[in-house]
Amino acid sequence: MPNVLILTEVQEAMRARYKAMLLERFPQLTINVVGHHNDVGPYIADTDILLCFSPPMADHVVRDAKKLKWIQALGTGVDNIVDLPSLGKEVIVTNVRGIHGAPVSEATIAYMLSLARDLPRSARAQDKAEWLRWPSRLLAGKTVGILGVGLIAEYLAPICKQFGMTVIGISGSPRETKGFDRMVPRADLLKIAPELDYLVALAPLTPETRGIVGDKLLAAMKPTAYLVNVARGGVVDEKALIKALDNDQIAGAALDVFSQEPLPADDPIWRAKNVTIFPHLGGYSHGYEDRAMPTIAGNMAKFLDNDLKGMINIVRKPASWQ
Repeated sequence: MPNVLILTEVQEAMRARYKAMLLERFPQLTINVVGHHNDVGPYIADTDILLCFSPPMADHVVRDAKKLKWIQALGTGVDNIVDLPSLGKEVIVTNVRGIHGAPVSEATIAYMLSLARDLPRSARAQDKAEWLRWPSRLLAGKTVGILGVGLIAEYLAPICKQFGMTVIGISGSPRETKGFDRMVPRADLLKIAPELDYLVALAPLTPETRGIVGDKLLAAMKPTAYLVNVARGGVVDEKALIKALDNDQIAGAALDVFSQEPLPADDPIWRAKNVTIFPHLGGYSHGYEDRAMPTIAGNMAKFLDNDLKGMINIVRKPASWQ
C-alpha cells in the first residue's frame, strides 16, 4: 500500500486532522506527518504520495523522494512545487481549487477596511491608553481593481458591490463576469491604474505575472490608493513597493503573502511605511481541512484505483501523458 507524507506548517491539530480523516476513509494507507521540510528525512525515501502547501516546500524534498508519484497541493497555488528543479517528470500534481472564495474574499474585505480605517493605529493607541480620533475613509464610492479574475475574484466582486464600490476586473483573458462593472485586459493595467482606489492582487504566479506590481504600476497609482496582495508574494516587486511606500506614491498596503515565507525577521518590509502584514492568513480558516477533503479523498480513491487521469484539479501532468 502507498506511503503518504503530510508536510504542512499549520497547527499540529490541523495536521492530525488530515491524517485522521484520510485513515477513516483509507485505513490501508501508511501516513506520516511532519511540520517542516527539514523533518522529512526518516520518511521521504519511501513516500509515494505527498500532501503539502507550496510555501513550506523545498527542492530536497522531491529530490530525495525517489518513489514519489503524486503531489496533492493543499492549496490552490503550486508555484514552489511544479517549478522545483528536482521534481520528477512522471510526478502528477493536483491542487485544491474552488474552496477559497469565502475565506480569501472575507480576508480581502477585512484588509481593505483595515486600511480605510487605519485599524493598526487604533491598536497602537490602545496599547498606550491614548484616546485618539481621526476621520476614516469609506469603501463606498471607491473603485477597486481586481487583478486576476478566477473563482475567488468572482466571489469577491459582488461583495465589493454591496459596499457600494465600482469593481473593475483585470484579466489575461477578459470575459463578461457577473459582479464586475467592467473588464479590461491585463495589458491595460497601467492605463487604468490612475482610476483605482484599491488594487487587489489575486493573480496566480506565472512568468507573466511575476513582479507585475512594480515600479511603473505603483508610480501610476493615486497617492491615496491602497494595495492588497492576497495572491502570491512574487506578484509584487517588494523592493519597488517599499520604495513606493517610503515616497508616498501610494497610501498603504496590506500584504498576506510574501516572496519568502515565513517572512524573515530582518526583511525590510516589516518596517516599511504604512504597511500591514498578515502572515498568509487569507485562506487559513477553521474547517479548511473539511472543505479540502472531498478533493483530496476523491483523488486518493482514483490513485488507489490506478485511475490517475480521472483525478480532478490536475495542474501538472506526467511527461508520459504528453
